[in-house]
This record gives sequence, structure tokens and C-alpha cells, in this order.
Amino acid sequence: MPSKTQAQKAAEVHELFDRANGVYRRKWRALEQRSFEFYLNNQLSAAQITELENAGMPSFIINRITPVIEIMKYFVTANNPRWKAVGVTGDDSDIAAIHGDIADYCWYISNGTSLYPSVVLDSLTKGVGYFMVDIDKDMDRGKGEVVFKRLEPFDVFVDPQSTDILFRDAGYIIVKKNYPRSQLARLLPQFKQKIMKASGNEHENDNYTERDFAAAEQILPGDVTLAYKLDGEEDQILEYFERYYLVPTQFVNVLSRVPLTPEEQNELKSRAEEALKDFQEELSVSFKEQELQFKQAVDSGEMLPERAELEIKRIKDQMEVALEERRQVVTSQIYDVMSQTRETVMEMVQFNELLKNPEFRSLIVNYSAYWENRLHMSQSVGRDIWLGEYTYNISTYNIVPIPYTYTGTPFPMSAVTPLIGKQQEINKAHQIMIHNANLSSNLRWLYTEGSIPEKEWEEYSSSPGALLKYRQGFDPPTPVQPLPLNNAFYSITQEGKSDIEYISGIHSSMMGVANSQPDTYRGQLANDEYGTRRIKAWMNSTIEPALEQLGKVHMEMARAHYTAAKVFRIVQPENGMNDVKEAEINIPIWNDKTSSIQKYNDYQSAKMDVRVVAGSTMPVNRWALLEEYFRWFQAGLIDDIAMLKETDIRDKSAIINRQSQLAQARQQLEQMEEEIKQLQGDNETLSRQIIQSGIRHEIDKAKGDIDAAVRSQETTIEKETLKTQAEQSNLRAKGNIALEGMKKDISRAVKDANKDVAQSKK
Repeated sequence: MPSKTQAQKAAEVHELFDRANGVYRRKWRALEQRSFEFYLNNQLSAAQITELENAGMPSFIINRITPVIEIMKYFVTANNPRWKAVGVTGDDSDIAAIHGDIADYCWYISNGTSLYPSVVLDSLTKGVGYFMVDIDKDMDRGKGEVVFKRLEPFDVFVDPQSTDILFRDAGYIIVKKNYPRSQLARLLPQFKQKIMKASGNEHENDNYTERDFAAAEQILPGDVTLAYKLDGEEDQILEYFERYYLVPTQFVNVLSRVPLTPEEQNELKSRAEEALKDFQEELSVSFKEQELQFKQAVDSGEMLPERAELEIKRIKDQMEVALEERRQVVTSQIYDVMSQTRETVMEMVQFNELLKNPEFRSLIVNYSAYWENRLHMSQSVGRDIWLGEYTYNISTYNIVPIPYTYTGTPFPMSAVTPLIGKQQEINKAHQIMIHNANLSSNLRWLYTEGSIPEKEWEEYSSSPGALLKYRQGFDPPTPVQPLPLNNAFYSITQEGKSDIEYISGIHSSMMGVANSQPDTYRGQLANDEYGTRRIKAWMNSTIEPALEQLGKVHMEMARAHYTAAKVFRIVQPENGMNDVKEAEINIPIWNDKTSSIQKYNDYQSAKMDVRVVAGSTMPVNRWALLEEYFRWFQAGLIDDIAMLKETDIRDKSAIINRQSQLAQARQQLEQMEEEIKQLQGDNETLSRQIIQSGIRHEIDKAKGDIDAAVRSQETTIEKETLKTQAEQSNLRAKGNIALEGMKKDISRAVKDANKDVAQSKK
């Protein structure tokens, strides 16, 4: 099949645009244009204004729609959305935490704070708002940044057959804009030559408004149809098309070995031999030391020679086993390094080309093929100028819609549409009442022609105290009184206002209207909780799924773009404190095993799943939150710094700093008080010890005196005892001598008596 020329490709895109811009899309555009104009206070068409002026009725309106839409927008966009990335495995948890900082960084550089309310306002007033995630290649000095953008809903043309609420199943999405030739050349300088040659096709009028341009209070984009060059000459308007479509592409997940060069293999082997040699020398020295210890033990007699020989033999066996284990470990490490694998994803076409290389085939361990979409974007001008085509490395559309009331088609309904009827009813009732009041204050007259001076009556008939004359012979002019106005008109206006609040779910109390506020503080909180359920239902069913899809698109786009080392820094005011966040990805590191440069915090290889933080964009009742924090502070659950962070006190960062210093001083004071108490305790202990020591000294002194007195008494007693013992000894000696003398005397007497007896016997 012959390839298409560039002109044929451009004509094909324009033909597809004509198909998308069919009768249903035009009808939807007209309806939503009307809703948008009702929000902008343009609620009367040119025909209605002419009809009212011809009837002498006022043409003012009582706008109840704009305040309701503004409050709805506030409840949805009070805070910025926040995304949380969850790592699929434990290794991905660190990089998943960094992804949240990257999303905040991209949101910040895209001015998301003003972007998000604009998209939500489009959803409320035009039926759908569009986010777009794109790459601005000129940012960061040509390195490019991933940015969020807003698309004008009326510039987006979606495949009418799409049935997904986020248009993920659309066959195509076309973005069509009208640019002056010179402006488009400035936006796309790389295609300047083609743009300057493009023929200025007459584009149809895209203005679907019914309002009177001369009487309108606003200027809309469709009203501006003229453009001028820098020299003042009128410039030509060109139709610029961007077509986004998904193309199923076959990929291959290849698991292959990492090849090593012969030099790297020799280097690994030499390192292994050196490691084994060092280990063997260490074992040899250790063996000699232990052998010497055993010899000394044998020489000293502490060990038998036989025991020493047995222990030395055991040590030799253990060393041989350890050396063999070490050799196996080193060999295994070398094998692991030489047989390392890596996982690579590539397109099937590229894989088939690489298969022709025998060396590549020898490295393949396993591979699996799969299909995945890839986003393509083509650019063209008019019907004949083809600018080019670009492929995004993402699997879904980078355009994310936020519809208000999804109808099952790419043509959702806005929040203004159900309110238009009630708004017209209120306007009509007020116009009739004011018209009746005008008729009552400015009477009409019935008169016979020629009976009064008409000019004089027209000028002074309604002036207070005016004297009006009529000609004699004619009947006096008769005033024509307006019919009394039915009281139902007054109730219609009040019921219409209540109906608008009921239909929209936004009550007057939410706008701070005092006469409709609850009496108690708790009643206000309950009303705030229950009154926002309609908006919360829209948040849960539409906005948060859309924001989650937006986070996933951003993750794919960021991972495809941020492939080099990069540091993200952003200053975020959190609770009134300017916190500087810093995140770094794709940090190059050196791998000693493979002698190669690898990445730390590898952003591309991490597997993550993105979730939007539920309710992160909803407003918070400040007074209720402060009361809760105060109660937590009183209960001791939080400290004063956490309490101050939630307040609106001016210069609270300095206060918190002082509080921190005061807290540190208090902590130091408490530590010093504890030390003083400890020193006082030690002092009292020492005092008691000193007193006890003095008492012991006195006791020891008294004891010494007593012991001295006792020893003196003992000495005296000993002396007396010795003296007594000596005297007793003398007395005993004398007694013994006397006794011995008496014994001798008795013995002699006995002998003498025996002699006498013997003599007498003779």
C-alpha cells in the first residue's frame, strides 16, 4: 500500500474533525454556550431584549446562578490535589515517596493553583473541563519539564462513540484552535516555513452565542475575529489541529545476561586469586601463632605433647576446610558477576532486528511478548499542511476530562443547565413586578383628541403638584389604572430562589447569609457537613477518579521524560511555614562488582501505583479545626507548636521559633533543676555522713577514754591481784614451812613413841 502524502494526511485529519463536529456536537456546544453565558450574567437573548423594550418592560436580571457556581467551585478547589504513590514491592517504597514530591514540583511550575479552579469552572459552566499533561521542551534550559495544562472545552472534539466517563476508550481526540498566522509561527518556530506557506482556509464561525453583542457586558473569545501583525496589517486566521490517538504496539520483555569483556573477566579472576592468596597467608600466620602457643604450653608442662600434636592436626584440617570454602565463595561471586541478568523492554521490531545478531541471541535467557498502547500526536494546519507526528511513551491519553453530569456520551451536562429555567422564572417575575410598579407610578390617560395640550401632559403629568389643564367642552381625561398584581408573583420569586438552592445543593447559609444561619455553633457544623454532601458525591464519583487518572498520566509522562539525574526543589507553604522539599532521582553510582555505573533511585525501573488523597481539595472548617486542636492541646495529646501551626496568627513562624527556644530553655532548666535536686540530695547525704562521722568520732573518743579507764582499772586490779597473790604465796610458803615443821615434829614424836614402846616391850 503506497504511503500517504503529507497533504493527504492533513486532509484526513480535517475530514475526521468534520465528522467529530457533527450535529450532536454542535447542539451540545450551543446548549453549553448558553449555560456559560447565564453564568456570565448574559441571560437574555437579543430577541428577548428587543421584545421587552418594545413592550416598555425592564430588561434587567436578578442573577442567582453565579454565586451558586462560585461557591460550588470553592468547595471543590479550596486546596490543591495531592497524590500518593505506592510501591509495588518493598524496593520501590523510597522512589514512590519521591514521586509525590515530583508531582508537587510539576504542579507548582504549572501554576496549578489557578489551573485547577479554571478546569472545575469549565466543568460547572460548560459541562466538562480538561486537564492535559504535556512536556515543555524549552524549560530547564532545554532539558524539558512535565507540566499540567488546561484545554478550552469548546476546542476539544472527542470520538462520539466513546462511552467511558474519562474518554479512555475514545478512538481519537482532536484539539482544534484558531491562531493568527504570525502567532502560530511564534508558538511553533520549528515549523515556521510550512506555517507561512499555509493557505488561509476560511473557517466557519464558531460563535454559538444568542446574546446581543452590542448590549452584552462581556467580550467572549468568539467575538474576537480579527488579528493583526506587528506592522499593523491584518493577519490571517489559520486552523491548527492536534490529533491524539492510541496505537496498539507489540513489545518484548527480554531477560538477558550482562556480557563481560575479556579484560573484565581477567580482572575478576586476578582479584579472586589475590583474595585467596591473602586469605591463605592469614591462615598460615594464624597456624604458626597457635603452634607456638601449644609448644610453650608443652614446655611449661601445662599440656602433654600428645595433646599438642592432636590439636595441631585438628587446626590443619580446619584450615584446609576454610580455605576450600573460601575458594567456593569467591568462585560463586565470580560466577554471579559473570552471569548477571537484566530486564529490558523493547518494541518487537527492534527485537527482531537484534535477533539477527548471534551474540545477542546467545545472551538471551528468556523473553515474553505483549501488546500495549502508545499515544501518538499529529499536527496539521488547515486541510493541506502536515507539520509532523510525535509519539509519547505512555499508554493512555494525556487529556483527562472532568465532566459534571455524565450522560454516557462525550457531551456531558453542566451544573448551570438545570438552573436556567428557574433563573428565567425569577427574572420574569421581577420584570413583571417592576413593570407593574412603573405603571402604578406613571399613569396612562384616556382623553378626547384635542381636549388637552399633549406635550404639556406628557412632560408634567407625573410631576408632584403639577397643574394640568384641559379645554372646555371636552370630557376630562380619565386615568387608566393598572390591574392589581397577583400575590403569587411574590411567592414565585421566593420559591424560585429556594428551588435554585435545592437543585444546586448550595444553600444561603453556605454563603454566609445571616438570616439563614443555624442558631448554634454545632448547628453550623452540622449544616456544613450535610449541606456539602451533593458536592462530595460529585467529588467521590467524578473528580477524584479524574484526578487519580491525571496522577497516573503524570507518572507515566514523568517516568518517560526524567531519565537523567535531576534534583527537584520546591518551597511549599505548609501551615504557614515555608518548607523546602528536595528530591533526587537517577543518582549515578559505581558498582564495584561489575565496574559499571548504575542508578540509585532509578525512576524508570520502579513500579508504582498512584492514588489521589481523598478529600484533599475540599475546604476545612477553620474554627472547628482550631477548636479540635485546642481540645487536643488541653488534653496533652499535642504540644503548643502543633497548635500554633494551625492558627492564623501573624508571624507565627517567629513565635514557633521562640517557642522552640523557650521549650529548649525549659528543657535545659528542667535538666538543671534535676541536677540541682540531685546535688542537694548528694549534699544532704554528705551532711548526714559528716554528722554520722562526727558522732562516730565522739563515740570512738569516748570509747577510747572508757577503754583507757578500763585498762587503767585493769592495770590497778592486776597490780592488786599480783600483790595479793604474792602475799598469799608468802602465807602459803610460811604455812607450808610451818606444816612441814609440824610434820617433822609429829614424825619425831611418833618415832620417839615407837622407841618407847619397843623398849617397854623389851
